[in-house]
Amino acid sequence: MQKIAVIDYGMGNLRSVSKALESVAPNAEVIVSANLDQVLSADRVVFPGQGAIGACMAELNDLALTEVVKEVAATKPFFGICIGMQLLLTHSEENGGVDGLDIFSGNVQHFELPTAKDGSHLKVPHMGWNQVHQMQSHPLWADIDQDSRFYFVHSYYATADDAAVVAGTTAYPDAFASVLARENVFATQFHPEKSAHAGLQLLKNFVNWQP
Repeated sequence: MQKIAVIDYGMGNLRSVSKALESVAPNAEVIVSANLDQVLSADRVVFPGQGAIGACMAELNDLALTEVVKEVAATKPFFGICIGMQLLLTHSEENGGVDGLDIFSGNVQHFELPTAKDGSHLKVPHMGWNQVHQMQSHPLWADIDQDSRFYFVHSYYATADDAAVVAGTTAYPDAFASVLARENVFATQFHPEKSAHAGLQLLKNFVNWQP
Protein backbone atom coordinates (compact mmCIF):
# COMPACT_ATOMS: atom_id res chain seq x y z
CA MET A 1 0.00 0.00 0.00
CA GLN A 2 1.42 3.35 -0.98
CA LYS A 3 1.59 6.10 1.63
CA ILE A 4 0.73 9.72 0.81
CA ALA A 5 1.84 12.36 3.33
CA VAL A 6 0.03 15.69 3.59
CA ILE A 7 2.43 18.03 5.36
CA ASP A 8 0.78 19.59 8.41
CA TYR A 9 2.39 22.87 9.41
CA GLY A 10 -0.85 24.36 10.65
CA MET A 11 -1.52 26.51 7.56
CA GLY A 12 -3.56 24.45 5.11
CA ASN A 13 -7.05 23.15 4.44
CA LEU A 14 -5.83 19.76 5.58
CA ARG A 15 -9.12 17.93 6.03
CA SER A 16 -10.39 18.83 2.55
CA VAL A 17 -7.08 17.87 0.97
CA SER A 18 -6.83 14.55 2.79
CA LYS A 19 -10.47 13.65 2.08
CA ALA A 20 -10.02 14.44 -1.61
CA LEU A 21 -6.92 12.21 -1.75
CA GLU A 22 -8.75 9.40 0.06
CA SER A 23 -11.57 9.60 -2.48
CA VAL A 24 -9.25 9.26 -5.48
CA ALA A 25 -6.85 6.78 -3.84
CA PRO A 26 -9.03 4.45 -1.73
CA ASN A 27 -6.26 1.86 -1.51
CA ALA A 28 -3.60 4.30 -0.29
CA GLU A 29 -2.77 5.36 3.25
CA VAL A 30 -3.20 9.14 3.53
CA ILE A 31 -1.37 10.62 6.52
CA VAL A 32 -1.65 14.23 7.69
CA SER A 33 1.53 14.82 9.65
CA ALA A 34 4.29 17.16 10.77
CA ASN A 35 6.41 14.19 11.82
CA LEU A 36 9.68 14.34 9.92
CA ASP A 37 10.09 10.56 9.65
CA GLN A 38 6.54 10.04 8.41
CA VAL A 39 6.96 12.67 5.71
CA LEU A 40 10.35 11.35 4.65
CA SER A 41 9.11 7.76 4.48
CA ALA A 42 6.03 8.54 2.38
CA ASP A 43 5.86 7.45 -1.24
CA ARG A 44 4.51 10.83 -2.37
CA VAL A 45 3.97 14.16 -0.63
CA VAL A 46 1.36 16.94 -0.80
CA PHE A 47 2.33 20.40 0.45
CA PRO A 48 -0.82 22.52 1.01
CA GLY A 49 -1.11 25.98 2.47
CA GLN A 50 -3.24 29.04 2.99
CA GLY A 51 -2.84 32.33 4.82
CA ALA A 52 0.12 34.71 4.95
CA ILE A 53 3.40 33.43 3.57
CA GLY A 54 5.47 34.89 6.42
CA ALA A 55 3.55 32.87 9.01
CA CYS A 56 3.79 29.77 6.83
CA MET A 57 7.57 30.04 6.52
CA ALA A 58 7.91 30.68 10.26
CA GLU A 59 5.90 27.54 11.05
CA LEU A 60 8.00 25.45 8.68
CA ASN A 61 11.15 26.66 10.40
CA ASP A 62 9.75 26.17 13.90
CA LEU A 63 8.75 22.58 13.08
CA ALA A 64 12.14 21.85 11.43
CA LEU A 65 10.28 21.06 8.21
CA THR A 66 12.13 23.40 5.86
CA GLU A 67 14.92 21.00 4.89
CA VAL A 68 12.49 18.07 4.88
CA VAL A 69 10.32 19.82 2.28
CA LYS A 70 13.40 20.50 0.16
CA GLU A 71 14.46 16.86 0.41
CA VAL A 72 11.13 15.32 -0.52
CA ALA A 73 10.67 17.85 -3.33
CA ALA A 74 13.97 16.61 -4.74
CA THR A 75 13.26 12.90 -4.38
CA LYS A 76 9.53 12.04 -4.46
CA PRO A 77 6.38 12.88 -6.43
CA PHE A 78 5.50 16.22 -4.84
CA PHE A 79 2.38 18.38 -5.17
CA GLY A 80 2.25 21.98 -3.87
CA ILE A 81 -1.08 23.77 -3.41
CA CYS A 82 -1.71 27.56 -3.15
CA ILE A 83 0.78 28.94 -0.59
CA GLY A 84 2.40 25.52 -0.90
CA MET A 85 3.22 26.56 -4.47
CA GLN A 86 4.29 30.11 -3.61
CA LEU A 87 6.69 28.85 -0.94
CA LEU A 88 8.56 26.95 -3.67
CA LEU A 89 9.67 30.24 -5.26
CA THR A 90 12.82 32.18 -4.37
CA HIS A 91 11.16 35.20 -2.78
CA SER A 92 7.77 36.74 -2.01
CA GLU A 93 7.04 40.44 -1.56
CA GLU A 94 4.26 39.59 0.91
CA ASN A 95 4.75 40.56 4.59
CA GLY A 96 7.49 43.02 3.68
CA GLY A 97 9.50 40.39 1.83
CA VAL A 98 9.95 36.71 2.68
CA ASP A 99 12.51 34.29 1.26
CA GLY A 100 11.01 31.04 0.00
CA LEU A 101 12.50 27.60 -0.56
CA ASP A 102 14.04 28.48 -3.96
CA ILE A 103 12.97 25.21 -5.56
CA PHE A 104 11.75 27.27 -8.53
CA SER A 105 13.68 30.41 -9.35
CA GLY A 106 11.29 33.34 -9.32
CA ASN A 107 9.21 35.71 -7.24
CA VAL A 108 5.73 36.13 -5.81
CA GLN A 109 4.07 39.49 -6.44
CA HIS A 110 0.86 41.25 -5.44
CA PHE A 111 -1.99 41.87 -7.88
CA GLU A 112 -2.00 45.64 -8.40
CA LEU A 113 -5.60 46.68 -9.11
CA PRO A 114 -6.06 44.47 -12.18
CA THR A 115 -8.26 46.15 -14.77
CA ALA A 116 -10.75 44.31 -16.96
CA LYS A 117 -11.19 45.02 -20.68
CA ASP A 118 -14.15 47.29 -19.94
CA GLY A 119 -11.97 49.44 -17.66
CA SER A 120 -13.45 48.22 -14.40
CA HIS A 121 -11.17 47.15 -11.58
CA LEU A 122 -11.09 43.47 -10.75
CA LYS A 123 -11.22 42.47 -7.11
CA VAL A 124 -8.21 41.43 -5.05
CA PRO A 125 -8.02 38.73 -3.83
CA HIS A 126 -8.66 36.80 -7.01
CA MET A 127 -11.39 34.50 -5.72
CA GLY A 128 -13.58 31.95 -7.44
CA TRP A 129 -13.53 29.82 -10.56
CA ASN A 130 -11.20 30.61 -13.44
CA GLN A 131 -9.76 28.81 -16.42
CA VAL A 132 -6.33 27.21 -16.54
CA HIS A 133 -4.64 27.04 -19.92
CA GLN A 134 -2.27 24.09 -20.18
CA MET A 135 1.10 25.30 -21.45
CA GLN A 136 2.81 21.94 -21.80
CA SER A 137 2.02 18.28 -22.08
CA HIS A 138 2.18 16.66 -18.66
CA PRO A 139 0.91 13.36 -17.19
CA LEU A 140 -1.11 15.26 -14.58
CA TRP A 141 -3.19 16.87 -17.31
CA ALA A 142 -4.50 13.46 -18.44
CA ASP A 143 -8.30 13.49 -18.97
CA ILE A 144 -8.54 17.19 -18.09
CA ASP A 145 -9.85 19.44 -20.86
CA GLN A 146 -7.88 22.45 -21.99
CA ASP A 147 -9.09 25.64 -20.23
CA SER A 148 -10.90 23.71 -17.49
CA ARG A 149 -12.00 25.78 -14.50
CA PHE A 150 -10.44 25.50 -11.06
CA TYR A 151 -11.05 27.31 -7.77
CA PHE A 152 -8.71 30.15 -6.73
CA VAL A 153 -8.28 32.27 -3.59
CA HIS A 154 -5.16 34.46 -3.61
CA SER A 155 -3.86 38.04 -3.64
CA TYR A 156 -0.32 37.19 -4.79
CA TYR A 157 0.85 35.36 -7.91
CA ALA A 158 4.03 33.61 -9.03
CA THR A 159 6.44 34.78 -11.71
CA ALA A 160 8.94 32.10 -12.70
CA ASP A 161 12.32 33.03 -14.16
CA ASP A 162 12.25 30.00 -16.47
CA ALA A 163 9.21 29.90 -18.75
CA ALA A 164 9.81 26.18 -19.28
CA VAL A 165 8.50 25.37 -15.77
CA VAL A 166 5.14 27.09 -16.36
CA ALA A 167 2.72 24.23 -16.94
CA GLY A 168 -0.45 26.34 -16.81
CA THR A 169 -1.54 29.98 -16.94
CA THR A 170 -4.65 31.88 -15.87
CA ALA A 171 -5.86 35.33 -16.95
CA TYR A 172 -6.71 37.97 -14.33
CA PRO A 173 -6.82 39.79 -16.69
CA ASP A 174 -3.20 39.29 -17.75
CA ALA A 175 -1.86 35.76 -17.82
CA PHE A 176 0.02 34.61 -14.73
CA ALA A 177 1.65 31.27 -13.88
CA SER A 178 -1.01 29.21 -12.12
CA VAL A 179 0.82 25.87 -12.42
CA LEU A 180 4.55 25.14 -12.11
CA ALA A 181 6.10 21.79 -12.94
CA ARG A 182 9.57 20.30 -13.24
CA GLU A 183 10.68 16.68 -12.97
CA ASN A 184 8.90 15.21 -9.90
CA VAL A 185 7.33 18.49 -8.70
CA PHE A 186 3.90 19.81 -9.70
CA ALA A 187 2.36 22.83 -7.98
CA THR A 188 -0.86 24.77 -8.44
CA GLN A 189 -2.01 28.21 -7.34
CA PHE A 190 -5.59 26.95 -7.31
CA HIS A 191 -7.10 24.45 -4.86
CA PRO A 192 -7.70 21.10 -6.61
CA GLU A 193 -9.51 19.78 -3.53
CA LYS A 194 -12.14 22.53 -4.06
CA SER A 195 -12.27 22.23 -7.85
CA ALA A 196 -14.90 19.54 -8.40
CA HIS A 197 -14.30 16.92 -11.11
CA ALA A 198 -11.26 18.53 -12.74
CA GLY A 199 -9.53 18.98 -9.39
CA LEU A 200 -10.18 15.41 -8.32
CA GLN A 201 -8.92 14.15 -11.69
CA LEU A 202 -5.72 16.13 -11.17
CA LEU A 203 -5.20 14.55 -7.74
CA LYS A 204 -5.98 11.11 -9.17
CA ASN A 205 -3.36 11.68 -11.83
CA PHE A 206 -0.87 12.69 -9.16
CA VAL A 207 -1.56 9.54 -7.13
CA ASN A 208 -0.79 7.41 -10.21
CA TRP A 209 2.12 9.53 -11.48
CA GLN A 210 5.51 7.89 -11.93
CA PRO A 211 7.92 10.74 -12.77
